[in-house]
Amino acid sequence: MRARHGGYVRRTHAGEPGAPGRVLARDRGWRREARSAWLCGLGLGGALLLADVARGSVNWPRGGCWAVIGVTLVAVLWPARVTAGENWLAVRGLLRERRVRTDLLTRVRRSDGMSPRLVLRDVGGNRVEFDPKVLAANPLLWHRLDTGVRRARESGLLREGAMPLGALADRIDGDGARTLLRSAGLE
Repeated sequence: MRARHGGYVRRTHAGEPGAPGRVLARDRGWRREARSAWLCGLGLGGALLLADVARGSVNWPRGGCWAVIGVTLVAVLWPARVTAGENWLAVRGLLRERRVRTDLLTRVRRSDGMSPRLVLRDVGGNRVEFDPKVLAANPLLWHRLDTGVRRARESGLLREGAMPLGALADRIDGDGARTLLRSAGLE
């Protein structure tokens, strides 16, 4: 059974004794970003097709080419879907899902560039990579990751990654405090 509640999905697993339900955190902005990717792809493909129709030179191969260009743009812009549960974090791309155990993390690093990425690696060699803005926009996702990171640190597994996580925590806490003050009219 599934019920949606704001930024999380509650799933009840009937086969698990004593587990009435598990709360999964998910990226609340994913649908909006996926919709934008579709609209951009359809817009570009449609504009190219309309320009070809206006010139009077449209045919099946050219129309197919414009459709392929539109679909390619959708694939390039498609956002990764980040989901977290107790002691795990998953990132689903266009073709597959990657998952790490957050309580067994060994390495966390931030990759800067055109698009900053947060890269997590666990004991099993599993690796996920995603935009750290997702954590800033979704407090429940951040809480799930932070809880797992604390467990990994306590067990001595996480040796690399204190700097990027500390900077990210400061940013998320600062943004949350500013939002709270703004909503209270104190800023």
